[in-house]
Amino acid sequence: MFKKAVFTDEISQDFQKAVDVAQEYGLDGLEIRSVWDTPPQKITADQVAQMKKVLAKTNLKVCSIASPFYKCAIDSPKERQEHIEILRSCIRLARTFKCSVIRGFTFWRKGGVEEYWQQVLDGFDEPVKILKAEGITLGIENENSTMIGTGKVLRRFLDELGSPNVRAIWDACNSFADDLVKEVPYPDGYEAIKSHIVHVHLKDAARDKKTNATLNMPVGEGEIDFSGHMKALLKDAYTGYVSLETHWRPKQLSREEIDRPGGASYSKDGEYASRRCLENWKKIMDSLKA
Repeated sequence: MFKKAVFTDEISQDFQKAVDVAQEYGLDGLEIRSVWDTPPQKITADQVAQMKKVLAKTNLKVCSIASPFYKCAIDSPKERQEHIEILRSCIRLARTFKCSVIRGFTFWRKGGVEEYWQQVLDGFDEPVKILKAEGITLGIENENSTMIGTGKVLRRFLDELGSPNVRAIWDACNSFADDLVKEVPYPDGYEAIKSHIVHVHLKDAARDKKTNATLNMPVGEGEIDFSGHMKALLKDAYTGYVSLETHWRPKQLSREEIDRPGGASYSKDGEYASRRCLENWKKIMDSLKA
């Protein structure tokens, strides 16, 4: 059976509030992206101490550090070096919480991936060396705003990279939202990437019938077959974490907020939205037991 988690800033910037809600819903873990308006690479020692004090009263584990690593320009050496330092900072944070998974990406999308394929691969030369030395796993999230947005393309990337320290964070919703590379998230994307998955993100979406734009939806109320998806994770004996990354709000988040999430404006109405998603997720899981 997989374990359940939630992004804390999808509930609140107040870490205690996020922990309280996670406990209320019987979750197993927390994913750290921003707390108290602070991104993971800038979380201070005092903040860590405060978080540990809160966690000590629970059985919750920090399952992933949701870093923004390599959400940067592929052709900017300066930005790439800044993101290497972000990776190092997030590794230190992960070690503090005895967490072995850090999230990463594959650079902001710039045209088709084929044109930049070798550059994307080459960009991981230094990170792979760092990860190997530190014994940490980097989970690459398929993200439609970055070079690699689908399960099939991520599978090819990981196969060619060939590093045991770089695996997949599978996000069916991001696959659904990719307008450049068409993929049915489940079952097609999932089946392509499932052997490489180290972590899973859960959020839902639908297409606007007038504009065909992607609209984030409460989990279970969009167009992604999460009943089938959850059933497949159980059948395939996945034992890692599935982490709710709500993204839906009563008022749709902006493209900028979705691409660069974090902070108070992002977390506004997050508790209400995440509670609705958690309730729907529970209904999905209960239906599989019937």
